[in-house]
Amino acid sequence: MAFIKPVTLVGRDWVALEPLQRGHGAELLEAAKDGELWNLWYTGVPMPHDIFTYMDTALHMRSEQGAMPFVVRRKSDQRIVGCTRYFNVDEKNHRLEIGHTWYSQSVQRSGINTETKLLLLEHAFEKLHCIAVEFRTHWFNFQSREAIARLGAKQDGVLRSHQRAANGSLRDTVVFSIIASEWPAVKAHLRWQLDKPRPAAPAPLNA
Repeated sequence: MAFIKPVTLVGRDWVALEPLQRGHGAELLEAAKDGELWNLWYTGVPMPHDIFTYMDTALHMRSEQGAMPFVVRRKSDQRIVGCTRYFNVDEKNHRLEIGHTWYSQSVQRSGINTETKLLLLEHAFEKLHCIAVEFRTHWFNFQSREAIARLGAKQDGVLRSHQRAANGSLRDTVVFSIIASEWPAVKAHLRWQLDKPRPAAPAPLNA
């Protein structure tokens, strides 16, 4: 039996994470168009003509490597606003990585990423009984590095010239992790972040 079984993870306020299906292609493309995320050279967001290849690769990782890709569906309007993935699964040692995560530009810096990570980490530590969960990102993806640190993950180190990027440059990869003994404190921190009041949007200026 697979270590990670298909499961829908439903948050309290913001999101539901659904196992990726090929039928999600059109909605995922619309999500990526919000901000034209494929123009960020340090991320792996697919270009419009590559969306189905991107999905097929994710589904192949699920069937052959035990990964589990999800789409992120916003609860308020049922729109898909991004995707994320369990991968680099080490079943023997109960370790995995969370990554391949991106969100539409219009939902970034909302509670969506916080609740998404809460759901994924809760399932990893409390249902799969992982001993550690890892996050990796490009050295130049400063926004991602800050977001991972805000979760409560600690930086383990930097893998120099770790991978070759699509543009031919060499990627330095920053590695973070959360270990099982840290999970109760991280969970409390994420729940606090979701519960604290958020600043109201500024009122429009009079014409």
